[in-house]
Amino acid sequence: MPRKFVCRRADVPTNGMAEFDAGEGLKVLVANSGEEYFACQATCPHQDVSLAEGLYDGSVLTCHQHLWQWDIRSGSPLGLAEMPLNCFKAEVDNDSIYIDTPGALNVGELFAGISEGTLAQINALARREEYPQGGTLYEVGDPADDFYVLESGRVEFLIGRDDRTRPAGFMLRKGEVFGWAALLESQPVRIAKATCLERSTLLRINGKRVLNVLEADPASGYLVMRRLSSLIARYLASSGAR
Repeated sequence: MPRKFVCRRADVPTNGMAEFDAGEGLKVLVANSGEEYFACQATCPHQDVSLAEGLYDGSVLTCHQHLWQWDIRSGSPLGLAEMPLNCFKAEVDNDSIYIDTPGALNVGELFAGISEGTLAQINALARREEYPQGGTLYEVGDPADDFYVLESGRVEFLIGRDDRTRPAGFMLRKGEVFGWAALLESQPVRIAKATCLERSTLLRINGKRVLNVLEADPASGYLVMRRLSSLIARYLASSGAR
């Protein structure tokens, strides 16, 4: 896993936390607890809220806006929280703090926990692409051949056509999948427009090829499809289709 510099030890308050820009659109929250340091995503997975503005008692991190909470060591949700945090291994080297940054598929909710062999095959199918601010990934009506995994940046989804469009109303986390229609046999075309709000890096993966890989590993395939159905239901209920 590549190692990325985040900050100096002196930049993190004792038994406190601070947000840092690790480059390539990656914002990281680093928290201190005694001699230990922990690192996780800097924004709440519920809404685009900075977790650095929340509360931290040395073991539990609380978002100040909706009181979602997580175990700082593992990112596991506590109490009201419905989603885990994306965490990184924090490594202290002299006075510097680094994090290990795995590929997006390794941290994505959809693919977490599947067999290593199947994950490796899916990773081998991925093509890393970079898009400028304002770059369009797909339009309504385009063929739904590939799905995407966000590595860095921000993507906006618009529903509707011409001047009758509206934002879908949700944000994506690093490692999150979109363009799910490529994994659904009954949805051959796009039903939303996807545009990059800032320079973004994504993994692009052919849906049919992934389905073939998952068919050869029924246990992993069942896990992915179960999570996909939950993701679709969650986003449709809150904001509309993408």
